Amino acid sequence: MSFELLVFDWDGTLMDSEARIVTCLQAAFRDLDVPEPSPAIARDVIGLGLQEAMERLLPTANQALRQAVSDGYRRHFLVTNQTRSQLFDGVRETLKQLAAQNYLLAVATGKSRIGLNQSLAETGLLNFFHATRCADETCSKPNPQMLLEIMNELAVAPAATLMIGDTEYDLQMAQNAGTAAIAVACGVHSIERLLAFNPLACFDDINAIPEWLNLH
Repeated sequence: MSFELLVFDWDGTLMDSEARIVTCLQAAFRDLDVPEPSPAIARDVIGLGLQEAMERLLPTANQALRQAVSDGYRRHFLVTNQTRSQLFDGVRETLKQLAAQNYLLAVATGKSRIGLNQSLAETGLLNFFHATRCADETCSKPNPQMLLEIMNELAVAPAATLMIGDTEYDLQMAQNAGTAAIAVACGVHSIERLLAFNPLACFDDINAIPEWLNLH
């Protein structure tokens, strides 16, 4: 196996943002006097686009309510919520190592563009990535479109592309796009759920990936 392009999910893979996402989702429901999802249910939609997350969290609601909750979530996440999100340990160093080895690096995320841009600015990671795609720019995971668009932009074939993520949505997207995938167990889905999609490997976090790539 020889990979040229490494595509990372963001939330739960590079950044430990679970607590902030869950608290913002629950606050948006409370603002509208709608029964809020449990932490487990809220965690399970992390990785999906916001529209798709609302369809799962509010399956019987009309579009107006889903939109109102979505707007409230964005307001809490981008403006009012003070819950800290930070990169997982070693992420910056691992990305530096991979960049030094001349891999193309990209992000495919369920975040909105404004949310990803905020995170890239806060962490100073923008210059590591050759391409990024967000769920409000194209189709949400597990649809393969954002991964296909990244490969097309960077002129890399599926056989030379590796997707890295913490949810079954990431791994299913990779399967749908015809790329290989590695799972990391630092996010929201269990190892059992991840292994059901037959990733090439499953690690505790992304820090093991450079050595794995060198061996393969």
